[in-house]
Amino acid sequence: MSEDNPHSSNGSSNKNFLDKIIQVFTGEPKNKEELVEVLNDAEGRDLIKPETKLMIEGVLEVSDMRVRDIMIPRSQMVTLDINAPLKDAIPQIVESGHSRFPVVNEDIDHIEGILLAKDLLAYAFNEDEKPCTFNEVIRPAIIVPESKKVEPLLKEFRSQRYHMAIVVDEYGGVSGVVTIEDILELIVGEIEDETDDEIIEDIKHLAGNVYQVQALTEIDDFNEYFNCKFDENEADTIGGIALHQFGHMPKKSEEMTINHFEFKVTSADSRRIQVLQITIPKNHKVTGKVID
Repeated sequence: MSEDNPHSSNGSSNKNFLDKIIQVFTGEPKNKEELVEVLNDAEGRDLIKPETKLMIEGVLEVSDMRVRDIMIPRSQMVTLDINAPLKDAIPQIVESGHSRFPVVNEDIDHIEGILLAKDLLAYAFNEDEKPCTFNEVIRPAIIVPESKKVEPLLKEFRSQRYHMAIVVDEYGGVSGVVTIEDILELIVGEIEDETDDEIIEDIKHLAGNVYQVQALTEIDDFNEYFNCKFDENEADTIGGIALHQFGHMPKKSEEMTINHFEFKVTSADSRRIQVLQITIPKNHKVTGKVID
């Protein structure tokens, strides 16, 4: 006589999940759609965290990208003129907060090399020495085409131990610059460092009943601050609540009303909402506090 197995349904469920993984990694053809389906299934079963899923999706997204998709365009590049006295560039270096700078000769299409701010430390206190020049401290510039895929570039950054590359178009003109940090942020999200001007507040009062809220603000903190009751079981962050309600990845300026709160996306990329503008109902009292 057979006995009932209280774990039989759970075991069958886990087996189905394992079968899906085996199918993705051993079956033909292999495609990303099948892998994304498994990831969604794994997140739904609490086998992986949403943050882990986002990083894996970031890796998948990076594999399809080319350098032109993530580069800092030439109009936003901070460059230094090799013909200027190096001491005159110090204020610009300090003010920008960057650690690496393309050094140009007359115009941006003539890159002479890359200056690492740390390389100036050896000359900073040698007042008895003759003035240092750019030619003494710049390093060779790495040039990559716009069409280069991001994934092999990341491998080159790591294996050849450089962190910045100059991007050129098919005619050899400078299109922009790309750094290893630009790639990593696609995978793990924004990377803050000690050069940032200030710590970004999760919730910031703008004016009247309008607030700026970082999408990664936890639901507990959001509810406490705004004296409201958004469902903590629906998502971990207020960005997750908004994403669920939109039903798609919203673009900048998209709006929606949730529980009488007006949500407007003020910053987002192709994978995640970053910043929201929240307009609360008039006469709604907020505590202005978050959970310690």
